[in-house]
Amino acid sequence: MTLRIAKGLPSFRNERVYLAVESAIRATRKPDFRIVEFSVQDDHIHALVEGDDKRSLERGLRSLIARVTKRVKKALGISRAKVFGDRYHRRDLTSPRQVRNALVYVLANFKKHLRMTQGAPRIDLRSSAQWFTGWIQNRQLPAESSPVEPPRTWLARVGWMKHGLIHPGEAPRSPS
Repeated sequence: MTLRIAKGLPSFRNERVYLAVESAIRATRKPDFRIVEFSVQDDHIHALVEGDDKRSLERGLRSLIARVTKRVKKALGISRAKVFGDRYHRRDLTSPRQVRNALVYVLANFKKHLRMTQGAPRIDLRSSAQWFTGWIQNRQLPAESSPVEPPRTWLARVGWMKHGLIHPGEAPRSPS
């Protein structure tokens, strides 16, 4: 899922705004909807989400958008400005390869925007990457609890691992 930020707002990677987004993600916990991974970029947010059914997914996404909007407006001290440019873009993932590619895309998306291809293993601190347990290298997890929830679907929990754990040096492929 991708949410584009409205024009004219400051970077969502700004610490104050990022913390507002992370707070909204932590608060969007529902029995039938899960935010599994996320990343915050300058002008958009990516998230891998699960819903028990279509209705749960749509309600969970509406709840997430409302919480992010409220918290970002408060962090920026604005009341009437539009936060998102349009409706979210969603793509359903149906294979282990698609889920693995989506994980790399979401967790390492900052490298794409910095025009980095493979290289130094860097973890994006404006994402759930620091809590991700599917890295090929063992990492110490932060003491703070994870803002995301463990996946429940086979594809997102273990299916994607069929194609290998993720190296922190991997970067999303840019379209040719």
